[in-house]
Amino acid sequence: MVGWSDLPADLSDTAAIARLRDYLPDAPVVSSDLIRATATADALSPSLRLPHNPALREINFGDWELRSFADVEAEDPATIRAYWETPGHVAPPRGESWNMVRQRVDDAIDNYLRENHADLIIVAHFGVILTQVQRALGIGAYAAFSHKIHNLSVTDMTYDDGRWTMGAINHRP
Repeated sequence: MVGWSDLPADLSDTAAIARLRDYLPDAPVVSSDLIRATATADALSPSLRLPHNPALREINFGDWELRSFADVEAEDPATIRAYWETPGHVAPPRGESWNMVRQRVDDAIDNYLRENHADLIIVAHFGVILTQVQRALGIGAYAAFSHKIHNLSVTDMTYDDGRWTMGAINHRP
């Protein structure tokens, strides 16, 4: 589980980055402040780069950070299973619950909406993206977890007149 650890991105697939760059609109780019997101955002060569936003960080896995599911399950099977199978208020020791992550990200996105960005490219992480998939589709956290989010993929959603519309999820140009 890689959350707040500041690990670099693998940006060696320059063809995939070029396809992504060509696919995306010409819009301001913002990212999490973790290097894997900032480096990816920079590789998109945006004409307008907004400041990094720590509220767009991945889930804080606390004591589970950089550990495998199997290792954590061997120590605390009930908590880790509850975290993934009934996401909501369950949190890793010294980490965030799903609801905490969702609130943090919702607040950040709402701030961008108030700033009236017509289009915005957000370079973020698996958990961050799924919080907004959950929001846009009006589904529960467990259902949101059923979606895959690959590196260098695009998840497209629109907010207009108080309503979310979900476009592609995990599209790989």
